[in-house]
Amino acid sequence: MANYNLTMDRSCLIFKGCDSLGEILKGWANFMNDLHDFIVEFFKIMDIQVSDKDLHFWLIGVIGMILFFGVNAFFVWISRRSITVISFLYTFTVLVVLVFALEIQQKITGRGDMEFADVVAGLWGFLTLFGGLLAAKLFIYLVGRLRGK
Repeated sequence: MANYNLTMDRSCLIFKGCDSLGEILKGWANFMNDLHDFIVEFFKIMDIQVSDKDLHFWLIGVIGMILFFGVNAFFVWISRRSITVISFLYTFTVLVVLVFALEIQQKITGRGDMEFADVVAGLWGFLTLFGGLLAAKLFIYLVGRLRGK
């Protein structure tokens, strides 16, 4: 079996030491490629024949189910406290996917620079405006409490 480095010690896997979003994506792509090769080699050694589609079916299926059970338990716990938190988490997750998709699209089309700072700026925009919404809700709540409602 080949010697695969799966320790995630590449400088751009956790956004430290990267000059661009492209470097971050390349770091993750390299890690995922190494992990893929490791799994394929493992199955070869075990004399188990799997296609790339089989591998994706089972690996993503298992990861998805593990993620689902964890997220479901967390959301059930959160729902007892606030549905707003669930709405925020869902919105933030969709926005993370959206801003990365926009940056990748810019790289593919050559219309703009693919920069991690753009991702951060976009998400900060949402967090700032959401903070304003929470401040307004808190203000309305406190005014209602002062009026005795």
